[in-house]
Order: sequence, then structure tokens, then C-alpha cells
Amino acid sequence: MLDFFTIFSKGGLVLWCFQGVSDSCTGPVNALIRSVLLQERGGNNSFTHEALTLKYKLDNQFELVFVVGFQKILTLTYVDKLIDDVHRLFRDKYRTEIQQQSALSLLNGTFDFQNDFLRLLREAEESSKIRAPTTMKKFEDSEKAKKPVRSMIETRGEKPKEKAKNNKKNKGAKKEGSDGPLATSKAAPAEKSGLPVGPENGEELSKEEQIRRKREEFIQKHGRGMEKSSKSSKSDAPKEKGKKAPRVWALGGSANKEVLDYSTPTTNGAPEAAPPEDINLIRGTGPGRQLQDLDCSSSDDEGAAQNSTKPSATKGTLGGMFGMLKGLVGSKSLTREDMESVLDKMRDHLIAKNVAADIAVQLCESVANKLEGKVMGTFSTVTSTVKQALQESLVQILQPQRRVDMLRDIMDAQRHQRPYVVTFCGVNGVGKSTNLAKISFWLLENGFSVLIAACDTFRAGAVEQLRTHTRRLSALHPPEKHGGRTMVQLFEKGYGKDAAGIAMEAIAFARNQGFDVVLVDTAGRMQDNAPLMTALAKLITVNTPDLVLFVGEALVGNEAVDQLVKFNRALADHSMAQTPRLIDGIVLTKFDTIDDKVGAAISMTYITSKPIVFVGTGQTYCDLRSLNAKAVVAALMKA
Repeated sequence: MLDFFTIFSKGGLVLWCFQGVSDSCTGPVNALIRSVLLQERGGNNSFTHEALTLKYKLDNQFELVFVVGFQKILTLTYVDKLIDDVHRLFRDKYRTEIQQQSALSLLNGTFDFQNDFLRLLREAEESSKIRAPTTMKKFEDSEKAKKPVRSMIETRGEKPKEKAKNNKKNKGAKKEGSDGPLATSKAAPAEKSGLPVGPENGEELSKEEQIRRKREEFIQKHGRGMEKSSKSSKSDAPKEKGKKAPRVWALGGSANKEVLDYSTPTTNGAPEAAPPEDINLIRGTGPGRQLQDLDCSSSDDEGAAQNSTKPSATKGTLGGMFGMLKGLVGSKSLTREDMESVLDKMRDHLIAKNVAADIAVQLCESVANKLEGKVMGTFSTVTSTVKQALQESLVQILQPQRRVDMLRDIMDAQRHQRPYVVTFCGVNGVGKSTNLAKISFWLLENGFSVLIAACDTFRAGAVEQLRTHTRRLSALHPPEKHGGRTMVQLFEKGYGKDAAGIAMEAIAFARNQGFDVVLVDTAGRMQDNAPLMTALAKLITVNTPDLVLFVGEALVGNEAVDQLVKFNRALADHSMAQTPRLIDGIVLTKFDTIDDKVGAAISMTYITSKPIVFVGTGQTYCDLRSLNAKAVVAALMKA
């Protein structure tokens, strides 16, 4: 039973609606428009909203959307056929009213489609009932029943190939008979071994004599190899080791223990003070107060563009004219066959740029659904049209529904006299602690005090790493510059403790001491590690941070999808809250190592529908950027 079926234009005008139940269809349809149609996620024609499953079809020629909704616990096999039949009949019946392409004509038009829809629904339901249930295949009809029993018997230790060879040999032996060459080949090993085979060679030997003869034959056969191995072992006896000569360096001199000892010098059992660090080298260049937009262009782009223009100038005018006219569509509606070759190339290009394979397929399918049936201009090519549609979709994906503005949210938390809490999570080795320090420096440059909570009690050296970052950040922002106020501080309780408890104590400490922001560093964990994922879900559920950031590296391809899906699933499964807290944003690290292979940004935002808040582009504190969607898409589409 259907809950509703509605037809509306892409401009938002509802042309006709069938209501199967009393509940309104406004909420589910608005969710479909907001989450799928506006976000360019049309690769799959199905969408789930609460207890409903929505299936839709786009008519790009007349700018219409057909949506049907039913309970997701039902398995309705006729829905796809019904939506196709309704689409075909409605378009053919009201073609004149729809082709006028004006909102006034659509509003004044009368679309009496109720009887036609009920007839199509009844036919679809009856056609699904007429189909006979599939019967299970009997054993007699299977291929296994036709095989003889002897072919299915396997001896222990015998491989299938050897068994097949043995069967062929046995068949050949039966054909040749017992008096053929096979009998002579059997007699040959008996002559070589000299052992009596049967009573025809004389008196039959006893079992003990046969064992003794076989033992003697084995010793004669393998004795020579043993003698050779013993001789070689004696010849390879280790020589007397002399004292190791001191190493002589290329520039002269010899190495000794005192020269090669680079351990930390001690004075009265205590290590000497660390040498002063270059603060400017640690800070980096560039303004730290305001995040710059990400620039994906490389220095090789200009040279490549100049080189590409040179051969084009040498071409003849006649060839250039034919090349320009080649592939023009010419005022006709696009079909799947027209776009298939172009979409295949686009999909391979996206995968080569590090976009996850599944995401690339869904993106191309979404573009195909968006363009199918659309009437193109006279001087438009299929390649340019598909490329432009794909670029628009990618830009829309990188500009998600909710924008994260940390500075505004921190000032709002200040008005409520509470600290703003940010939790960092991710897999091992992606740069959580390093980018936490970069974000700390950015917040310090904007005048906010930061408390760093060392909740990575698992990895050796994690607390010491944050302590080093805290010392360097304190050197860049000493209390003297801020009226004696401590701007950055580390809160740590050592190793082996409960991370959720440490985070709770850090938040309480920040509230008492007046810190503006609490940055919670967590241990790196793989998405399949259930105990650590449970601990992370507990930390987030107990402390309810304002922002949960997933730190992922830009080097990954298909792994990005697996990480984000399983992190969100684990947070939902292991959370004790009724509405579990999931990932709110993404920090993309190591972006300076990938050149133009920026596909991980597309994969991560497509899976989570969450924004990329920060992009790490280097090793200094100023190497932090905000995402520029158009620059990323330009780098992604670059050949």
C-alpha cells in the first residue's frame, strides 16, 4: 500500500498529489529535496526518511519530479513499474500545459489524474500477483546429479589435477590391455631395484628380510649426500674472529665510542637544558589570525597551458573548423547512449584523482539522471555539457548543508560563561596532535585561551608530544603579551587512565579557570577496533562536546569511505544516548603531498554530508587553510 504519490515541478509547484494515508507528505518530500536533489546525490533513486522509503524519477525535459512513498518495512516490487507508467502517461496527457514553461499556466492548469493513477496502480498490483513464485530447483535437475559417483571420490592428499591425470592414464591402460607396453614399464622398476616382486622370482621373502633390504637400499642411496654435506660443513667452519677494526671515515680519522655517542649529556644526573628553538621557524610564514583559502594550483599549470597552445596554432584553419563542429548535439534531448562513453571517461578520471570508486560511480550516475532527456543547445557538445554538469555537482557537494563557524560559536559560548569543547578523533598516524596544535595557534592568534586535554593515554609519547607543542605555543604567546594571563595550558593525567574521565576533569578545570576553548586529543584507533570505538563513543556521550572533528589524511582513496562510514556507525551503535552524536566536521591533513589528486575531499564530504572545516598543508603552525570548493574542483577536473 502506498502512502503517497506526488508530481511537482523543479520550481516547487505541486501539480498533482495522491494521499494514501492521512499523514502529510510535505515532510518526507522536503527532506528528499534538501538532502538529495539540492545536494546533487541523485546516483540512487531511493531515499529513506524515518519510517518511509521514497523513490523518485526526474524528467529533465519538462523539469518534473515524480515521487512515491511507502513504508520501508514493505517490499513492493511494482513500484518501479508504477512510477515509469505514471511518468509516461502524465507526460503524454498534459504535454501541452507543461511545454508552456510558465508558472501561471501550471497554476491555472487542471491536472485531473486521479482515475488514471488508480487504474495504473491496480494494474501494477495485479501484474505483481500474476507472477508465479519461483520454485526451488531439484537435485535431479542440477549439474551435480549428472556426474558419476566415482568422479566425486577424492583420495587423501591427491590434488584434483593429479586425479584427472591418473584417470586418463587408467583409461589408456584399459584400452591397451595388460600385455602392452604398460606391463613392460611395470617390470622395469622391479629389475632396477633387484627386489623380488612375487613368487615367480623365487621363494617369497619374509617381512623382516624385506624391511632389512629396503633399509640397506635407502642407506646406499642417501649415504653419499650425507657425506658431501658433512664435508661442506667442515670446510665452512667459522674462522677465528679477530678484533673489529675501527671504522675509517672518508675524510680521515677513526670512529670510537666517544665520537659516536650522541646521547643527552647529563650534569649531576639531570639532563642539561634544551637548546633554544627558532620560534619563527616553528611558527611559519603567513597571517595566523585569518585562515587563507586553499590554493590547489601548481607552478606547472602555466607552462602546460603555454605548451598546449603552441601545437594548436600550427593546425590548419580547415581542420580547426571541422574539429569545432565535430560532436555538436544540435537541439535534441540527451540519452544514456549519448553520454555513456563520456561518463566512462569521467569516472576513470575521478578514480585516477583519488576519488573512491563507489563515489565516482554514484557521481556519474547522478549526472546521467540529471541530464537524461534534457534538450541541449545547437552549439553544445556532449562532453562539455557532461563536464559542466559534473563540475556543478562537485561544487555543490563540497558546499554542504551546515557551515561550521568556530569563532562565532566560541563567542556564543563565552556569553553563556562556558568553555567551547572540540574533540578530535581518527585513525592512527593521520596527524591529530599536529593539527590540534595548528588549530590552537589559530585560536590564540584570535585572542582565545586554550586548554589542551591529553586524552590519548594509549600511545607512548602522546603526552610528551602535546607538552612540546604547549611549550612552543607558550613561547609564541607568553603571558606578558596578554596581561599575565596564561593563554595555553596542558591538562594531563598520564597514561593508562580513562579518557572520558580525563576529558570531564579538563572541562571542569577550564570552566573554573576561565579558559575559552578545550581541545580534546584522543588516541588513534582503527575503525574495526570495537573496544576503542566503544571508549570513544563513551567519551563523546559523557562529555557532549560542541564539535566532533574527524581527522583524515588526503592520501587515502577507497579507505576514506570505509573509515568514515564505520566511525559514524560505531558512534551510533556504542552510544548510550537516544539520539547518538556523530561526526560534525572533517579536518583534511597532508594536503601538500598529493598535488592535484584531491579526490579524498569529495569522498569524505559525499559520505558524511559534513563540511571540511580545516585543511592541513604543512608542518608549521601557519600551515592551516580553509577549503576553497572551486579550487578543489578545478584541480580535480584538470587533465
